[in-house]
Amino acid sequence: MAIRSIIHMFDPMPHNSPFDLNMAADAGFDVLFPYSGVKLEEVNALVQDAIFSRGPTGVKRTGIFIGGRDIGLAMDMLAAAKRAMVPPFEVSVFADPSGAFTTAAALVACVEKQLKAQFALELKDQRAIVFGGTGPVGLATAVIASLAGANTTIVDHLSIDTALQKADEYNKICGSSLKGTYASSEADKARLISNADIVFCAAKAGVQVLSASVLADAKQLKVAGDVNAVPPLGVEGVKLKDDGAPLLCATHSPGSVGIGALAVGNVKYQLQNRLLAFMLETEQPVYLDFRDAFGKARELV
Repeated sequence: MAIRSIIHMFDPMPHNSPFDLNMAADAGFDVLFPYSGVKLEEVNALVQDAIFSRGPTGVKRTGIFIGGRDIGLAMDMLAAAKRAMVPPFEVSVFADPSGAFTTAAALVACVEKQLKAQFALELKDQRAIVFGGTGPVGLATAVIASLAGANTTIVDHLSIDTALQKADEYNKICGSSLKGTYASSEADKARLISNADIVFCAAKAGVQVLSASVLADAKQLKVAGDVNAVPPLGVEGVKLKDDGAPLLCATHSPGSVGIGALAVGNVKYQLQNRLLAFMLETEQPVYLDFRDAFGKARELV
């Protein structure tokens, strides 16, 4: 009898994400086991229960997915899962909390593509501003952009202390070089984007981050990417399916382009599917995080 593929889905939140469950099923896993309310200290025992029950052949058909909303905790859980392995009893593990790693990887890859296509530029040394930068997607976006060489600043809409604390925390975790600031008014936003090359909008759904009046203050903006698919969209003038469409509201940044949420989402969907499927295809166990997501996203775009 063929050994069925199994994925164990660990989530520290009260409920597992239906999105992630659907994605795992569509990627080819036969059996899905969701675990909610998982604590970091429980990961070791759960992993070892999973690996020792299937034998060396079965572990190749077994995977672990780590969800939640805290990307720092997800990285800690990924590390704990890796430490729990006892070769040859070793399975693949993929962390994608709140879809942040795949969404952020898709967003940065789409922006990088347009930078190259429209301006013949790389991410390196570009000035990047991340609005919604203290949330899961914003932080993951900022870390990926920073590690790719962009001078990256995360923005909190209320507290500079929160932004500075998150920047310091994730610089230590990920080796990035984030800066932190806040923008509680239109004037604050205009000041921040006045000399920005790239803007990433990862704020809450239904929140317009950049109005036309704010965009008019941008002097050297090249690409603006938005992940908000719920009206009002995050960047005025950027439509959901835009992928390099002219950013007409940025009147003082000729040639600037916008990327909409559905363009990013299309890459994100393909990316998560491919990484989940890869867990079933690989002969050797893999441990996938935002770095792997960005590498694959670059290939997809």
